[in-house]
Amino acid sequence: MNYYVYILSNNTNTTIYTGVTNNLIRRVYEHRSNADPHSFTAKHNVHKLVYFEYTGDVRVALEREKQIKSWSRAKKNKLVNGKNPQWQDLYETLL
Repeated sequence: MNYYVYILSNNTNTTIYTGVTNNLIRRVYEHRSNADPHSFTAKHNVHKLVYFEYTGDVRVALEREKQIKSWSRAKKNKLVNGKNPQWQDLYETLL
């Protein structure tokens, strides 16, 4: 099974969210549709998938999520810029 660590952003790329899931399409859809209207992503309109990576090991995914969350915003920006310098929404590429 694949596990994904992902970063979402708002439209102006000023707010980001890092998460982990075993079903990236479903999880991003949940964020985009505000499945939980009280969530951080719903409150801050953080719906754009700007980065993801995957692994077959859930422990590795959880550790990576924790690692990325601990980073400075500058380091997170560098991670996204390395794979997606335009900060384009990658969700459509998954479908």
